[in-house]
Amino acid sequence: MSLPDGWEMVIGLEVHTELQTKTKLFCGCANAFGADANSQVCPVCLGLPGSLPVLNEQAVELAMAIGFALHCSVAPSTFHRKNYFYPDMPKDYQISQYDLPINSNGYLDLPDGSRVTIERAHLEEDTGKSTHLGGSGRIHGADRSLVDYNRSGVPLVEIVSGPDMRSAAQARAYAAELRGILIATGASDGRLEEGSMRFDANVSVRRPGAPLGTRCEIKNLNSLRSLQRAIDYEAARHVAILEDGGKIRQETRHWSEDLGETSTMRTKEEADDYRYFLEPDLVELSPSIEWQDRVRAALPPMPAERRATLLTIVSEPTSAQRDAVGVIVDLQLDRFVLDAVAQGADAALAIARTSNEIAAGIDSLANLSLDSFVTTLQLEASGSLSATQAKTVLAEVLATGGDPVAIAAARGFEQLASDTLSDLVASLVEAHPDEWHRFREGDEKLAQFFIGQVMKATKGQANGKAVIAELNARR
Repeated sequence: MSLPDGWEMVIGLEVHTELQTKTKLFCGCANAFGADANSQVCPVCLGLPGSLPVLNEQAVELAMAIGFALHCSVAPSTFHRKNYFYPDMPKDYQISQYDLPINSNGYLDLPDGSRVTIERAHLEEDTGKSTHLGGSGRIHGADRSLVDYNRSGVPLVEIVSGPDMRSAAQARAYAAELRGILIATGASDGRLEEGSMRFDANVSVRRPGAPLGTRCEIKNLNSLRSLQRAIDYEAARHVAILEDGGKIRQETRHWSEDLGETSTMRTKEEADDYRYFLEPDLVELSPSIEWQDRVRAALPPMPAERRATLLTIVSEPTSAQRDAVGVIVDLQLDRFVLDAVAQGADAALAIARTSNEIAAGIDSLANLSLDSFVTTLQLEASGSLSATQAKTVLAEVLATGGDPVAIAAARGFEQLASDTLSDLVASLVEAHPDEWHRFREGDEKLAQFFIGQVMKATKGQANGKAVIAELNARR
């Protein structure tokens, strides 16, 4: 969505990602999703008197990995107590990093070439989970509330961007790219539906070149679609208020996916409201240079590098192939393309079939061997199978396993003999003189028309390349 002329959005994101550690940040309780409520708790994560936190070494390593992947400076850091009262925080404070975060001053380059600065990526513990029963499911109007402390104390990294994004689509692209990086580092599984990642969007509007406007924060967005819709709605709301002569009140807002709108949660707290002070039970965190070097050296290729690798195997990649490569990397399917090409498969076909048929059957990858995939690609490249037939064969291999050659034979997939195809094309040319004339005059789009007619007449048994060759021979 675009704003009325003379207005621009200013967006910054705070992304919370749960780390894939075996245990919580300050205790030995399991960090696992889906357990029975309050079954993964102890005196430390319940905030009982006399309990003391002990920092999780694996969480520190994953936090540094995130920092290095985002080009941050990793530096000595401290933990603070962030004080507030809410039932899902049993201690009535959260242990978090404040003025000295472990990661700061980084950046993330997006696929479109734009750059978003990373102000900080700091460690903190997660809260518990409140469930409000009755009414709308929110605390206002609920009959009663239940609290599950299994999530309390789970390690988080909060990644704070600069106010560098200028559209909801760009914010969505940033969130998607960041998700890919977090998955690549092994720090997060990226499962938005399980709350592994959550987005807070700071949104304001201004006249281009004017100082930053008053922002509102939209809390706990848990999908890329919701993120984009919520930002678009909130920016439009700001413009409507300002053009009507009103003022924007800084506040925290809730997004309703059903209603498609935001609503006030509370007026915005400032840092002073949290009464930060140093956590007295934890010492300064100062990772050694040797430890940092080991973490940096262990980082795998990030999504941007993997996309570039895939694109190098195609000469002059099209925009569609660039989009396909983005899908492949996002779904962690790189190996299918690279391994198939290494076995002699056509690169363009490997990318097309991986981004479509394999992506569609991603839950059945165990049924697809590299040999089966390469064989299917070779059958299509040689003309033994049409594109439609190859897609059908590959879908069946993914669904049930089996030999592509046997599947093709069982379905009666045989290419038309050349003389049969020639006769069919001749009859279609005679039946569609206007289209044939335009094709001969240079309208190449009409080739797809004739291919479609041939496929319809042969129930998909013709080869598109052979049809084009036959058409060109008749020009």
